[in-house]
Amino acid sequence: MKIEIEYKDSWRNSFLDGSNDEALPKNGRKFIGSITALKNSENYIIRDVTHNTVMGILNRLIGEQRKLYQAREDKEYFFKDIEPLVTYHDNVEAKETNNELVYLRNMSGNTDQNSFTGMLKTSDSMFTSDYSLKFWGVLKLDIDELLEFIVYEKETTKEIELDPLVISDRFAEIGKIKAIQESKEVLKALEIFDKKFEGTNYKNNKGLIVPLNLYCSALYLQLERLSKKYDLSSALTKTGTITGISKRNFTKKDFMNRFTTGEKKKIFGNPYIAKSFVKGEGQVTSMLIKKSGVLEINIAIKRDEAKVLKKIIENAGVSSFYLGKKGLAYVTKIDTREVG
Repeated sequence: MKIEIEYKDSWRNSFLDGSNDEALPKNGRKFIGSITALKNSENYIIRDVTHNTVMGILNRLIGEQRKLYQAREDKEYFFKDIEPLVTYHDNVEAKETNNELVYLRNMSGNTDQNSFTGMLKTSDSMFTSDYSLKFWGVLKLDIDELLEFIVYEKETTKEIELDPLVISDRFAEIGKIKAIQESKEVLKALEIFDKKFEGTNYKNNKGLIVPLNLYCSALYLQLERLSKKYDLSSALTKTGTITGISKRNFTKKDFMNRFTTGEKKKIFGNPYIAKSFVKGEGQVTSMLIKKSGVLEINIAIKRDEAKVLKKIIENAGVSSFYLGKKGLAYVTKIDTREVG
């Protein structure tokens, strides 16, 4: 028996981790098609037609609505004895580069790292309290002044405009400062931080010190120093942290969430693009793969059985379906003659 299926623009990438052949995890399969996830080349997953793909199609054609692994678990699974007799050949059209940029809709409720919604609340107590100028003034220090502040407890005299956007922009500037080496003063600063904030890493993967990490911890150091004179309860969350600022990092969306009237801005879509470095080629940009062609399925069963299967397929009345992910697929021919 031979079944021919013509398909057009079949998507050949996977946007979820895990496998369709397993039961869904409690919280579902993780979406790995986001811009952040695609920075890891392992998350750019290419899928081709497999035996499972073919069996999924055959089950779909007879009206089976369950996932393949669920159908297989059924004692009355229709293809239980037929599966070993199924072979296939995927006749793909000549490969052409797909220049279509596809945007994926993110339904998991993730939020934009660098955006916010609503009006600004500059009257927040973090900007209007008696400690505010001295606290945020740490961010105006240059790197040498910051080290003096940390090591020698030098008071801050510089001032920064007490506005959440200005603070956020200053963090963006600090984030662009190049990593520095371990000088004498840096080592003294790290020694102080190691005692107060044990387990915090201030280095990048090259062993250099990241200035942003130092500034973030310096704010917590300033909190400790100012607490001897001021009531700083309005600066802290219930867990004793600063909103959007950890000991080594700044997250704009969390920081701005406290100082705006709206909610965090949700991400509704992103381009599916993965960039990687290939030895001898340099940077390679990979996009969504689409393929068209004819899938030929051969089932080594007797003609009488083939006629029964053909009748079941016709009665199910499945006109079109996906082959893999998206695209359009439909049966063009069913030949019940025995495979030679």
